[in-house]
Amino acid sequence: MSVKTATFNGVATIEMARPEKKNALTSAMYQAMADALDVAVADTKVRAVLITGQPGIFTAGNDIEDFMQRPPQGPQSSVYVFMRALAGCGKPVLAAVTGAAIGIGTTMLLHCDFVYVCDEARLEMPFVALGLVPEFASSLLVPQLMGHVRAAEKLLLGEPFTGAEAVELGIANAVLPAGEVVNHARRVAERFNALPPGAVQESKRLLRRTRSQAVLEAIAAESEVFVKRLRSPEAQEAFSAFFQKRAPDFSKF
Repeated sequence: MSVKTATFNGVATIEMARPEKKNALTSAMYQAMADALDVAVADTKVRAVLITGQPGIFTAGNDIEDFMQRPPQGPQSSVYVFMRALAGCGKPVLAAVTGAAIGIGTTMLLHCDFVYVCDEARLEMPFVALGLVPEFASSLLVPQLMGHVRAAEKLLLGEPFTGAEAVELGIANAVLPAGEVVNHARRVAERFNALPPGAVQESKRLLRRTRSQAVLEAIAAESEVFVKRLRSPEAQEAFSAFFQKRAPDFSKF
């Protein structure tokens, strides 16, 4: 398994641990992370959840080969089970972004309560370039955070941005040196051990109540289009170009 989990001092850590593939996420990894979130929510000793990756890489997004072999077919697919588990997690979720965060590596941050990025981080949402559409409610949340015109740069053009820009855009709390980001996030997570858990969870629910239903509706609407786009000629050309290590040619569409 390429997901490691551990619970220590009230913090449940979910670590994407597939560095040889730049932590590219498979269907099995999505299911493992969803299961880990469910276990953390049910464990009364867990006060916060920390999601992280490996030194130099948070995640490169979907494993394209696994994605093509096991494409999501609907709401019960493991990627959408993970999305709902993270979006609906009642306990504080922190992310320590240890490097590049591509695709869902960026969009999952929109559902975390605290995000700390290393100074080497690069974030990118290249869905359109792959013939696809935004996912994980990013079509809703990114414009809310940064306004339409900057959201268009990030979602339509897929322009990458730095950790410092992520802070300025409201996606992250702070930028830290690469060697400090995980420990800093863990120290923040451990602060919840000294706070009343019921008050924390009710406060998180209230903070998110105006958008919670809208997020689920956005995930559902995006996933319906996303699944159709996977079968589109544009996506097939983009994926073929990826495997053949060439530039895609969309001039015929």
